[in-house]
Amino acid sequence: MTVGEKQAAAGNPPEVLDGPFSTRQLLRIDEALRLADQGTGLVFSVFVGGLDEPIREHAERLHRQLAEPDRSVLIAVSPNQRQLEIVTGRHARKRIPDTYARLAALSMVAAFGGGDLAGGIINGLDQLASHAGRG
Repeated sequence: MTVGEKQAAAGNPPEVLDGPFSTRQLLRIDEALRLADQGTGLVFSVFVGGLDEPIREHAERLHRQLAEPDRSVLIAVSPNQRQLEIVTGRHARKRIPDTYARLAALSMVAAFGGGDLAGGIINGLDQLASHAGRG
């Protein structure tokens, strides 16, 4: 059960509905995260919001706060700052080398430039999971 499903079952709407995504987009991102996790055995996360300078260090701090940082992949996007960081943990990096993360990032940036924030994130998750393969 996803976070949104748990909150909906408890009668509480997810707090993220005031963000840049529609409910449909959130559900699509949630599904992409679930498929990436299940298909790879890694843990994928997405952060959308402001990132403090230096951007990379802030993204790495967020990544370290995840439950399983060694097996985790974080996509940190700051639309207002026009910044994107992909952080991979020690184990995840063996399966998603920096070269593949950069390719996914280029694809995401192209979608973002076309105004498709949710689609870019979903495509990026799919590309990263495809490169990681089954774990």
